[in-house]
Amino acid sequence: MATEHPGPAAGIGGRLRRRRRALHLTLKDVADRSGVTEGYLSQVERDQANASVRTLQRLCEVLKLNVGDLFAAGGTAANPVLRFRDAHGMSFGEGASKIKLTPSSFDHLEVLLGHFAPGGSTGVEPYTHGSSEEILLVLSGEVDVRIRDQLHRLSALDSVHYRSSDPHRVAETTGVDEARVLWAMAPPTY
Repeated sequence: MATEHPGPAAGIGGRLRRRRRALHLTLKDVADRSGVTEGYLSQVERDQANASVRTLQRLCEVLKLNVGDLFAAGGTAANPVLRFRDAHGMSFGEGASKIKLTPSSFDHLEVLLGHFAPGGSTGVEPYTHGSSEEILLVLSGEVDVRIRDQLHRLSALDSVHYRSSDPHRVAETTGVDEARVLWAMAPPTY
């Protein structure tokens, strides 16, 4: 069975098709949610039609991609190394940040490194994102992970798994130490 590999030669359409299939969505699912016809989407996926920037934005919103991901070649088979020093983190929640460790070309797995300042959290309220299988592994420190109505206290090398569609919240527990966690989810939701 042939495997599709990401890369610049695959084209925008191939990238959209791989992502749609990774998310187990049909042409109809994506077409309906993005406001295009199935036939047009099929042509775009086969690189037989060019989509406008606005259409690409709507397709990427459904497929949980950034438009730039369609053009990025980082982490290809020719250069599989992603340098941590080149990673771009983002702040979120309260006293928390995360860095994406997987390349944008990955359709089936996403790994994020999270940092929580003392007392930091993903936010006051539990949140959801997509419907992926998710694992949180504590690398250092201690965190409380609330999944729905269950609270789990985790220390270094403890892990918990859940669906990203389950309301969840993570918080550093001591109030004096930092915590680092690793999230892995499939398929990607960010």
